[in-house]
Amino acid sequence: MNNPLTIAIHYETVEQCAVAQALADELHLPLVNREPQAVDLLLVATAQRLELRQTHKGAPGAIFVDFVSGKNAFRSTPQNLQKELIARAIQVKSQPRLRIIDATAGFGQDAFIAASLGHEVQLIERSPIVAALLKDGLMRLREKDTQIKLSLVASNAISYLQQLSADAYPDVVYLDPMFPERVKSALVKKEMRLLQQLVGQDQDAPQLLQIAKTVAKYKVVVKRPRLAPFLGDDTPSFSLQGKVGRFDIYRK
Repeated sequence: MNNPLTIAIHYETVEQCAVAQALADELHLPLVNREPQAVDLLLVATAQRLELRQTHKGAPGAIFVDFVSGKNAFRSTPQNLQKELIARAIQVKSQPRLRIIDATAGFGQDAFIAASLGHEVQLIERSPIVAALLKDGLMRLREKDTQIKLSLVASNAISYLQQLSADAYPDVVYLDPMFPERVKSALVKKEMRLLQQLVGQDQDAPQLLQIAKTVAKYKVVVKRPRLAPFLGDDTPSFSLQGKVGRFDIYRK
């Protein structure tokens, strides 16, 4: 990005001060005790959760990761899981329980669906800010559900996959990379718009796909908008079409 976002850590009450200070130290960001207008974003420790807030006039509401209520929890109910196209995309008929790496985690919605289906899912997220939000969401999820197998690694996915030993290779690698054509359809979604600002356009996504294909035991699944070109012009084994998007499947 030509103009990197400026970010600071903030807290709502003195009870969250210690949490905010630890987060500021971890992320090497300034800690402020009031909401300044001189930064673009505030990562705010509240009594309920960690929130990301934009500071400009007319900014939308706070962004946070919530797996225990709202749309994520609704999508993960048994009757709704079977309607999710991702369930068909990631399935391997000979393996009812899979080890999956979501190498472009974002805010974790698709990984949560996969984990709710009974799979073991590892999230890889390279944005420290997004990773902090995910970590907070996962902590609150585990307070409600100790059985779900969803974990997080804050790392660059390419370097992470490259260092995996053969016995640690996942059954499936899942990718949902950002790309320029996606911007217009994402303008109505504050989460996607801000995620793109934080993460960028994933210009290394074609390279990530090639590495993913070397480590996935069964297949790589790539989520794309319905009319988007294949990632890196790499033709998949087949695709599953939805109303607004599709899943490109690369079998081994």
